[in-house]
Amino acid sequence: MEIGCLSVSHKNAKVEEIERVAREDYFLPIISSFPFQEVAYILTCNRFEVYAFGFSLQENLKNLSKRLGVESVAEIYVGEDCLRHLMRVCAGIESMIVGENEILAQVKTSFQKCERRGLAGENLKRVFSKSLQVGGKVRRETAISKGALSIGSAAVELAERVLGSLGGKKVLIVGAGEMGELVAKAIRNNVETILIANRTFSKAEALAKRLNGIAVRFDRLQEYLKVCDVVISATSAPHIVISRQTVENAMRHRDKKLVIIDIALPRDVEDSVKELKNVELFTIDDLRAISEENMKKREQEIKKAEEIIEEELMHFKVYLKDLEAKKAISAMYGLAGRFVDEEVDELYRELSKLGLGEEIKPLLRAFAISLIKKFLSEPTMRLKLAARNGEFELIDSILKVFGDGNVPQHADEKIAEGERKGIIQGNKAQS
Repeated sequence: MEIGCLSVSHKNAKVEEIERVAREDYFLPIISSFPFQEVAYILTCNRFEVYAFGFSLQENLKNLSKRLGVESVAEIYVGEDCLRHLMRVCAGIESMIVGENEILAQVKTSFQKCERRGLAGENLKRVFSKSLQVGGKVRRETAISKGALSIGSAAVELAERVLGSLGGKKVLIVGAGEMGELVAKAIRNNVETILIANRTFSKAEALAKRLNGIAVRFDRLQEYLKVCDVVISATSAPHIVISRQTVENAMRHRDKKLVIIDIALPRDVEDSVKELKNVELFTIDDLRAISEENMKKREQEIKKAEEIIEEELMHFKVYLKDLEAKKAISAMYGLAGRFVDEEVDELYRELSKLGLGEEIKPLLRAFAISLIKKFLSEPTMRLKLAARNGEFELIDSILKVFGDGNVPQHADEKIAEGERKGIIQGNKAQS
């Protein structure tokens, strides 16, 4: 089995294309129709990715892209390329705003959600945990996030480009969730007043209290559109939150320009709002120019981050190879252990004819176990070396010859247990 990824992101897709497919009620039934062993997905405002563990992933993920209707904009990564891609995502290299920090929490939250639903298992957990660890290391050891722009602060910069300084301006944040809070934190020191609206007023009050803002009623949005200079909408609503009619009514009572930045997915603001006089509407797509500028500034940091990723990827591949060797080693010891009881009993029957009693059985068992461990010690070392050298044909052959290593309940487990401890201790010594 192998790991693979289907990625639809800002690199190739427009916000409308991501928006169309990034709905759980749409993609989950389709994904469940494929023979994946494990699945995890990542959803952000500019990324939809499906990670799968199973067989024939190149073919299955290609067919999945067709079923989802994203074949023309999807990228598919399998095996080592998939591992590298997820590490790059966690490191912030693949983000629209290079080095943004939010992606780490988003990946972690997405995976935990899939794990709770029973979609993801130990194999994907191993990969996601390592990638999150690498993402943290990149940020500690490079300056890729130093002064880096998040989606929230990019929206702030966009507003400044349109209006100039935000000093003395009033800003309305629609949505008191994670992204709304990030935007509010990014902008609070730049403006005169920050208003926060949310359907659940208590959430707006709580955020306003933390950020020294003002909570306003969601059902009075039109009233506050009349007095604010910038509106940044970041709700998680599945429908339009700010309609053309609402904005049109508000603009009848003001002459100055209104900047609306919609960073929600699905979008919060009706697209035709951009046709209104003195209204400028921006979406995630409009942040691409800022992302490109950021990319140029951080090329050197990206190079450092990629070096860390390649080094960590190499170590992780060795670890995965050790796991493959462990399967084959367990198979050998497991098969040998199946016959211990049977052979000890048979030998005891012969020895009992010579007058030996039951007390000899523990000695016979200990001898059998010791003999097996010594006999298999050399093959064990050769299998570990084969795994490190990528000689998986040998490991596959051992698995075919010795089976899958499952020991029946009646068999002695001390042999396999002792060898497993040896493997684990060896791994710890090398890590």
